[in-house]
Amino acid sequence: MSLRKGKTKITLESSIEAALLAVEIYNKPRTPFRVEGFITHMIIAWTRLFHAHFNHTIGEKYYYKKSNGRYEIVDGEKKSWELKTCVSKYVGLSDGVKSNINFFIKLRNKIEHRYIDREEVGIMIFGECQALLYNYENTLIELFGEDYALNESLSFSIQFSRIRKKSQLEASKKLLSKEIKELKQFIDTYRTGLSDDVFNTQDYSIKLIQLPKISNTNRNDLAVEFVNWNSLSSDDKENYEKVTAIIKDKVVKKEAINPGRLKPGDVVNQVNERTGSNLNHFDHKCLYYILMIRPLRSDVDEDPFNTNTKYCHYDEVHDDYVYQDEWVNLLVHIIENGLLNKEIWKKNWDNKTPLNITNLEQQNGEG
Repeated sequence: MSLRKGKTKITLESSIEAALLAVEIYNKPRTPFRVEGFITHMIIAWTRLFHAHFNHTIGEKYYYKKSNGRYEIVDGEKKSWELKTCVSKYVGLSDGVKSNINFFIKLRNKIEHRYIDREEVGIMIFGECQALLYNYENTLIELFGEDYALNESLSFSIQFSRIRKKSQLEASKKLLSKEIKELKQFIDTYRTGLSDDVFNTQDYSIKLIQLPKISNTNRNDLAVEFVNWNSLSSDDKENYEKVTAIIKDKVVKKEAINPGRLKPGDVVNQVNERTGSNLNHFDHKCLYYILMIRPLRSDVDEDPFNTNTKYCHYDEVHDDYVYQDEWVNLLVHIIENGLLNKEIWKKNWDNKTPLNITNLEQQNGEG
């Protein structure tokens, strides 16, 4: 389709410019507000794309009107449909595309008044970001033709091979900022609320596995290719599933959070009830430290996920630790059989001397 000068063409060109700017911001290293900038400009790009389509097909009916038939005016301008309304009015989108756009509408509303320029968020939502861009270009071509395709204007972002150093991995796990934790909780909740069919579609989130092309490569081939899943043969799809069976990124739905897990107070109370001892929270702290089932909070260099998962788990959402019944059973065995006492564990605590938990487990009939 070749558009003549007019409002539709101006709005469409503005949409494309917003999308290109979004990509430029996202791919530029060390850009401030990188994630926020990409999301904001892609929301603008999608909104103006729909406005161009509606202006071309239904005229100015995409503006809000009052009950008296007059247009609603905001800051001297007619109020047009926001993106959420555009998505509901346009009937050509798949459930995956709708879910992807709605995800970013809600996320944009959450980040509008907060600073989230942290790599952790960009890493978490990379698949959704990539899908948002691919879906935009596919819809752009569908509405206005191949002449407006963006792939000739874009280049692949060069990646460093050692993408995530230890410090980055630890930062990604800790997500120390309260606001980052709130955003992560929103992202996890939104994904979990999707059906498997929608979550697994490439329309909602692009899942990529980066593998080097090393054998039988034609010297005229592109160094990087994006393969459309729908164009693959059944044999190729089967081979892909074998690869993803090895490297799998999946959301697991559970009926409850931390079922059967115990808080520190629960551990202390149960041990005291079963042994008649007077274990307190400091005693418990000494024991979990010298038996190395979890790190201390004061040790900022330690990975909080570095726990003995037989006895203890780190709860990332609440930034605390929960314990298994096996931990209570082991402490009861230790105290009832006199394997350790307060004098011993306090001395080891003071000297920062860990004990071999395996020996205690063997005496408890384990291992």
